[in-house]
Amino acid sequence: MNYEELVKNQAGKLIEKLVLEIRNKKAVDVRFEFMDNDQWSVISVYMDEQDNELALRLHPGDSYVLYVGYYDDQDELLEITRTLSEEERKGIPKSMQKVMGKVLSDEEGLRVPGTLLST
Repeated sequence: MNYEELVKNQAGKLIEKLVLEIRNKKAVDVRFEFMDNDQWSVISVYMDEQDNELALRLHPGDSYVLYVGYYDDQDELLEITRTLSEEERKGIPKSMQKVMGKVLSDEEGLRVPGTLLST
């Protein structure tokens, strides 16, 4: 299964993978990012040895977006994003939602223990 199919059909499994990855980290950066008039908080991990990125973004209006970035055979970065449904958002731990919301509202990143984000 390629990344486009995973993002489209298996978003819940990707969220689980993200949560499992960060749970074992001593510290996780929850970053604040912006581009033009858009802003978001983001938690990301890198998968494989191929520098593929899996991320969860929180945009204003409580809109969660799953992001996968990877390089193709020509070494070009490809990015896949998908807004999560209400049902898929239930797989995001409440503590992660709170921290991401704080980062977005304060417009300032935080570094927190991985265990804090997985409950």
